[in-house]
This record gives sequence, C-alpha cells and structure tokens, in this order.
Amino acid sequence: MKKHWLKPPDWSWNSFSDENPTSVSQWIESLQSFQETPDLIVYGTPISRSSISVSGASLYPSEFRRMWKSFSTYNIDEHVDLISFKVADAGDIDMHTTDILLSHQRIQQTTAYLTKRYPTSRTCMIGGDHSTTACAVRGIKEMYPSETIGILQLDTHLDVRDPRILGPANGTPIRQLIDDNTVMGKHIMNIGPHGYFNAKSLIDYAKEHSINIITLKAARKKGVLQAVKESLQHLSNCVDRIYVTVDMDVLDISFAPGVPASTPGGMSTSELFDSLIEIGKDPSVKHIDFVCLDPSKDSSVQETVKIGCYAWLQYVTGCVLQDKK
Repeated sequence: MKKHWLKPPDWSWNSFSDENPTSVSQWIESLQSFQETPDLIVYGTPISRSSISVSGASLYPSEFRRMWKSFSTYNIDEHVDLISFKVADAGDIDMHTTDILLSHQRIQQTTAYLTKRYPTSRTCMIGGDHSTTACAVRGIKEMYPSETIGILQLDTHLDVRDPRILGPANGTPIRQLIDDNTVMGKHIMNIGPHGYFNAKSLIDYAKEHSINIITLKAARKKGVLQAVKESLQHLSNCVDRIYVTVDMDVLDISFAPGVPASTPGGMSTSELFDSLIEIGKDPSVKHIDFVCLDPSKDSSVQETVKIGCYAWLQYVTGCVLQDKK
C-alpha cells in the first residue's frame, strides 16, 4: 500500500528566480524539492462531498495557494519577517472522485506518513470540509498510539452529530474521535459556539462526554484571546500534543460569507487573527487545520479567501515568535 497519496502542487504562479523573495508565493517551496527538514508542512485535502450542506470547500486549497501572491512575508504589526521560517508545500492528497470513505482513508494514511516522516515538523492541513479533521487526527494517533491528543476547536458548531445517521460527514468529526476512543471529550476545548446553531441533544452529548464548551459570549467576557490562552494552558497540562482545528464558520457572516454554514453573531477577524498568533506561539501545538472555506460563495473580491490566507499567516507569525524565544 502507498505511504501517501500526495500530488505535487501547481507552481505556475510561483517564481523562484528572485534571490530575495518578498511575497509568500516566492517564499514557500515544494516539499519534493526541499533540501532540509521543514519547520512547517502544508498539505491540501480538496474534498467537500462529505459536507452536510452544499459546499465547494474542495476548491479552497488551490485558491489558498493562488492568494499567496497577494501577501508579503513581512508582518508590520509584529515586526517579523517570515522568510527564515521553512515552509514546505506537500501538495494535495489525491481524492477519489466518488468514494468518500476511500478519500478519508487516504487523508489518514497521508497524515500518518507526514507525521512519522517529519517528526519535528509542524503540519498544517488545508481543507476541504470538516470531515477531514477526524481523518487527520486518526493518522497522528496511528503513528503515536501512546500519546494523548488534545483538540482546540474554533467553531460555531460542536460537530458531534451521530455518524451512524449521517455517515462520516462534516458535522460528525469530533463525535467520531470520541466514539472510537482516539480523543477523550475532556481533552477537547471548543471556543465559539453561539446562538441557535446547536441542538440541545448535541449539547447533552457534549456534556455527557465532558467536552469543554466555551461559548463566544463567555469568551468575550474575559476576552477571546484570554480564553484561547487558558484553553491552550489547560490542554498543555494534560495532553502530549495539541491539534488545532479552525472551522472558518466561526467567523461572523459579515466578515466571511464564503463558508458553507455561515452564521451571524460569530467572531470578528481581529479576534481570530489575534488568537492564531497565540496558537502559533504555543510549543504544544504540533498540528493545525483550516477547514470549511468555500471560494464559490465568495464575492468577486474574494474576501473570505483573503481572510483564510491572512489567518494562516498569523499562525505562522506565532510560530516564528515561538522559535525566537
């Protein structure tokens, strides 16, 4: 069986001829050509057939890369140039055209391969819908069965719907991981649920399994950034590695219309951006994903894709700040 299902990314908009790269598109190299161990490996999971709502999230990995040309490697707010941080793009996992379970298996196998082959590198999965998170976490657990994994989830939803009813859909990844004993509920921190988007039966399941729910209202009372810091500290004290999953529907619809399940009342971009710098600074965070961003629902100015790329760069900035300590 193949160790991975990665296809090289399309580098048609990338220019390596510049000896002093200044844009993100000039800075990031393909993993296949990388000569040393990367600090961070990016890989795409272009699947959205497993989404409960109509979704074009499978389009995001490609649009994410295309947006790199619009961003500089220098962060003026933090006075940080990302250029010394080694980011390798492993490409996209080859998804089967119709077989969702096979595609999920490939995500698990490929994540396991990357995690084992590059044990000191952080990994960042670009979705795809949220079903991909369960696959990635299982792949990590497969390689490190004796380690305890904690999850920091930034999300409007709990994602604990019953997979026996819906299958391995994007509304079920957290329940999948709990039900198959990959992750314990008490090791999951979910920041961002709000309003009228989680049925009481799902909240009852979460409470029964000791999932830590921090509503956006509660987080804002102490400050979203402080809530993130406390959640990371809590997980760091009780798990071996932290996996962060960022469902872009955590953002308010006015900021990010290009998500399949957009809602009013969500986070602002500044709240998310500040949180991601803090997440990047935490050495216990070994893995992160960004999921459920649908470019087909964006406007002509691609505001959600731009926000998604900016969010990722904020995480990378946090990683650079961590390495400078």
